[in-house]
Amino acid sequence: MYTRTRSTLAVATVVTGALALSALAVPAAQANIVYGDTRISSVVVNGGKPIVLGVSGRTPVTVKMTVSDPKGISDAGGILYHGTNISRNDWGVILPICGKHAVPVYTCTLNDTFDAIKNAHAGTWKMWAYANGMDGHYIQKDPALTFKVLRATKLTVNAAPEPVKKGKPITVTGSLAVANWETHKAVGYGSQKVVLQFRKAGTTKYVNVKTITSSSKGALKTTVGASADGYWRLAYAGTTSTAAATAAADYVDVR
Repeated sequence: MYTRTRSTLAVATVVTGALALSALAVPAAQANIVYGDTRISSVVVNGGKPIVLGVSGRTPVTVKMTVSDPKGISDAGGILYHGTNISRNDWGVILPICGKHAVPVYTCTLNDTFDAIKNAHAGTWKMWAYANGMDGHYIQKDPALTFKVLRATKLTVNAAPEPVKKGKPITVTGSLAVANWETHKAVGYGSQKVVLQFRKAGTTKYVNVKTITSSSKGALKTTVGASADGYWRLAYAGTTSTAAATAAADYVDVR
């Protein structure tokens, strides 16, 4: 299940838990609200790794949030959103509510389906989080955490000819594509720096050979000299909005 919020949606209208009204009536500029001894001590989205979305722009995500109150937790939850703050977001995902737990400290595991609809949503996201104690105490944090949401990339490589005589040229070609969340297709990713790497047969480490730039349609091509048997691959480091990718290696026999 996934749920979206719009920038015009007030916090009070998107939280369905028993969050006190006084905690909801918060000026946008006031990031954190604490009343009493309820606390949020830890928030982890997607195991601490960036969320990488493919052409569908949708993927399951898990959020773990540790909350505490000496009298126990009434409920807790949050919203993952893209924007300046929770009151000025342009897209968001409302997480399921973590229900009542009569223990001083509890780690909520919140599973949902994360989605983004525009390519402009790639980059830094935030989480607005809240927790209510059974004694009426509460906390609200914005942001409780910042994390990355990236567009998936795919990289291919081919080294030819195979086999090749020592000293003769090897032509390495490939392509770099990136997920377009708006068209739900993978498209060529141009003007990106990609590193050609080589691992000599019998060794375990790849070494960087040269950096090449993808064409406007994501095509990659370069030539190197054949010196030894080994594996050729391409590696893309990613950007602040796109994920890193490494092509499966192609073996070339040098004779």
